[in-house]
Amino acid sequence: MALIGLGAFFLTLGPLVRFYVADKVLVAPLNRYAVTRLEARNATYFDTSTLKTRTGATLLATNTLRGDVRANNGNDDIAVWDSTTNIVDTANPDQPIQIQSYRMAFDRRTSELVNCCGVNVDGDGSVRMSGYGLLFPLGRVEKVDYPFFDMTTKQLAPMRYDGEDTVQGMTAYRFVQQIPNTRTSSLDVKIPGNLLGLGKNSPPQKVDRYTQATNTVWVDPRTGIPVRHRQNIYSTVQTPDGRGRMVTAQADLSTIERDQQSLVDLANANALKISIFRGYLPFGSLAAGLILLVVGGRLALTAASRRPTAPPPPRRPDGRFKTVPAAPKPAAGPPPAPSAPSPPPAPRAKAPTAAAAAEPSAGGAASGAAPSRSPAAQAPPRRPPAPPGSYAARHG
Repeated sequence: MALIGLGAFFLTLGPLVRFYVADKVLVAPLNRYAVTRLEARNATYFDTSTLKTRTGATLLATNTLRGDVRANNGNDDIAVWDSTTNIVDTANPDQPIQIQSYRMAFDRRTSELVNCCGVNVDGDGSVRMSGYGLLFPLGRVEKVDYPFFDMTTKQLAPMRYDGEDTVQGMTAYRFVQQIPNTRTSSLDVKIPGNLLGLGKNSPPQKVDRYTQATNTVWVDPRTGIPVRHRQNIYSTVQTPDGRGRMVTAQADLSTIERDQQSLVDLANANALKISIFRGYLPFGSLAAGLILLVVGGRLALTAASRRPTAPPPPRRPDGRFKTVPAAPKPAAGPPPAPSAPSPPPAPRAKAPTAAAAAEPSAGGAASGAAPSRSPAAQAPPRRPPAPPGSYAARHG
């Protein structure tokens, strides 16, 4: 019975873990912290400190991701992450070329963006985010297109499935997002006309910033965690009429290999956790429950078959069952008085032998005396008197 009870418990535990516990445990963390570096070689950018365009530079973009555990207003279903990217020239790392920052909030189970908790892009809180941000659907990435929100252009663009690749020994899905040439902001400063290709004598011009990019992401399909990024960006400034134009940045940024390995290790750890709660534990519980039920049932049947069976009731020759008489009940009342002890039996007289019988006859005939009595002829001894007050004395 104990094995049958345990089997029923494990049969109930399996579906409970798979359809309830897993959804509570397998969620994005609130306090995520990570630093990822992307590098671009042979890049081009406009150096604002010297007002010159630099070519053949090596750019390093350091992205710091930090979770704000108190920004969700007590709603643990929502995670709030802050992201800051600092781009520098490795030849002059103390002089940042560009700093980008944003705050996003998303559902911890579906990874879909939500508008709350002070979300913004470079301080602009009027941005309305939708689709996905950094993460793909947790634990169920498919070979389909996903809508992703681009933080640079502040618009939604599809992330299209583009095949499979191997990243640090792990099979990953490759997704590509195309960002068309989009006006992103207006600069507060004017750019000299000669830098815009308008001639040496052209006055400074008011310009707008435009950006186009091709974003490629390699994601672990088991967990939805990106393990590699590649951003091919092309940024320009243009005059409102479009006659003047200048390239401000052209780079092909890609995650360095050391950080790729760290992301792959993180994905493998989360994949094991997902496998435990969605595969190993529920199916193992079901298997254990079935085994325990079978073993317990067989043991119960075996024990029942070994019990001694009651013998059939006796039958009379006519086929009817015999009735066993009930034991007599003791009579009610005081116990009878003890009776007097009976006297010992009188000794029996021995029969005379032939010689003894002949001897007195011969003697008597010769002497003429009367013959003596034999022991058998003598009177038996008298019985001793009964004690006074006994049953024998009262009734003779």
